[in-house]
Amino acid sequence: MPLILEPHGTAVVLLIGGVLLAVSVLASRFATRRGIPLALLFLFIGMAAGTDGIGGIIFEDYHLTFRVGTVALILILFDGGLNTPLRSLRTSIAPASMLATLGVVLTAALVAAAAALSGMLPWQHAILLGAVVSSTDAAAVFSILRSSNLNLRKRTASTLELESGANDPMAVILTMAAATAIAQDSFIGWGSLLEAVVQLAVGMGLGIAAGYGCSHLLARVRFISGGLYPVLTVALAMLTFAMPSLMWGSGFLAVYVAAVIIGNNRLPHRSSLRRVHDALAWFSQVGLFLMMGLLVTPSELWRIAGWGLFIAFFLALVARPLAVFLCLLPFRFAPRETLFLGWVGLRGAVPILLATIPVLQGVEHAHYIFNVVFFIVVINAIIPGMTVGWATHRLGLNVSAPPNPGAVMEIDALYDLDKEVHSFFIQEASSVAGTHICDIPWPDDASALMIVRGRALITPKGHTEVMVNDHVYVLCNAEDLVFLQLLMGTQED
Repeated sequence: MPLILEPHGTAVVLLIGGVLLAVSVLASRFATRRGIPLALLFLFIGMAAGTDGIGGIIFEDYHLTFRVGTVALILILFDGGLNTPLRSLRTSIAPASMLATLGVVLTAALVAAAAALSGMLPWQHAILLGAVVSSTDAAAVFSILRSSNLNLRKRTASTLELESGANDPMAVILTMAAATAIAQDSFIGWGSLLEAVVQLAVGMGLGIAAGYGCSHLLARVRFISGGLYPVLTVALAMLTFAMPSLMWGSGFLAVYVAAVIIGNNRLPHRSSLRRVHDALAWFSQVGLFLMMGLLVTPSELWRIAGWGLFIAFFLALVARPLAVFLCLLPFRFAPRETLFLGWVGLRGAVPILLATIPVLQGVEHAHYIFNVVFFIVVINAIIPGMTVGWATHRLGLNVSAPPNPGAVMEIDALYDLDKEVHSFFIQEASSVAGTHICDIPWPDDASALMIVRGRALITPKGHTEVMVNDHVYVLCNAEDLVFLQLLMGTQED
């Protein structure tokens, strides 16, 4: 292959990367309308550009994939934590923690038993396979819940999101322990269990410390440009992962915990920070699945298609539902909620990322396991992923929510302000429906700023009539919010 000199070599890489990213983003519009999971779309685009595809790109760098994937997962978890309201933790932290620890172990054990007893793999390698696919994927869960027009019951949705954000550490610990045991020809014993407890404890402790420390720093530091704040938060996310990881702790857990604390404290430029991290999380997700697709060699997959499909269906239909059922027994979830949480156990980039660990350690059957994981990710994206909406409506877990307004008003402030902007959706039962602005008993220092009616923006004046299906933006004091909720109806933010 002829040597490509700079800057042409860099230009070729950027050309390929730009084309893949652009095609992925543009194709997402079609995929969303057809109910195709975006993770599956990005993965197949990467495969199409790979060795056996039309692109013919040869990519076999597992070290680069692991490092890039780690950074991507950090950004995805940080974004998920920033958008996790603290009130959801009160009702969901206990069941989510159970699913993120014992649920991961049970899922790994069930998959390992199926792989070993069926003669697919020796016991040690079967345990490694179970560990690799034991956790749900934060990127897949967050994207499914936020890109769909579903409004799940709060306890169900928050449990699912918290579990997906917090169960990666246990899967990483199990995978590392299983891979090390195979490499050293030993067994996973009590030492591995103790190591798991230590990693979770250190990750949780340092995550809490980092969360409050970062919140304190962000509340007091001032920059000449608002664009520097997301640069700082990205740096803090990286540091929050690195420090526990160097101290035998779980960096992934620390990142998620710290982000939850940061997101529930006062932030400078909160709106712009969240938009930047949302964009970074999507960029990470697209790039990660494209890279994973490039690693897959389709011609090798047909040799193990039978075993791959067997394990994939077993995980989706038996292992995940059974593990969820056992873990949620003490928490009095309704049967339909338990069934839904057992069904929507989406696998995505995390299992593929974990599957690179045994490859990097030179474990026997590592490439075989990597290819089996591909089938698991695809089947999980198709069966639970494409039926989330159907399952939500079928089980009656969808709750009514106001439609998204055609325009959004928000204040992006550096300092804490003495007033807030809140939006309200006017329904037929609202006491202000059909009332003129001047006749509404506004609290002192509260007033309507804007009304969004379809595609029209209306400036509220005294004679303006508030109509059903209006989105009304109100400037008010924090202590008046409860009264305004009773007066106006459904609060949207």
